[in-house]
Amino acid sequence: MREEIRLPQFGPPISHYTEAVRFGDLLFVSGLVAWDAEHRAIAPGDAVAQTRRIFADLRTILAEVGCGFEDVLKVNIYLTDIDDRARIDPVRQEIFRDTRPASTLVEVAALVHPDLCVEIECVAGIPAKP
Repeated sequence: MREEIRLPQFGPPISHYTEAVRFGDLLFVSGLVAWDAEHRAIAPGDAVAQTRRIFADLRTILAEVGCGFEDVLKVNIYLTDIDDRARIDPVRQEIFRDTRPASTLVEVAALVHPDLCVEIECVAGIPAKP
């Protein structure tokens, strides 16, 4: 019942992981950061731009198994500056609209690259096919 989800447009992983794992009707998405397939940071230090890129990548991963943002059950957001919360909240509201997933948001000392300031992971419920 376990299926690893790898999408070539994200490039090779920098460690021993996959973009997501499907287990039954659940999808566990690894922490996503805003970088290109060559692992270059996008919009260095810009939390809003990085959040938009991460959500665009997350949309791609969710769609791979027939999900959308309305299927996200839990989201974890890691910021290198907690003051960025107020700046990224409008992006979250735009993306999730009326859906309110369970959520954790924490400040961390650092992410995998110094130009990255946001990392987002989630768990989604995969809807049953009609």
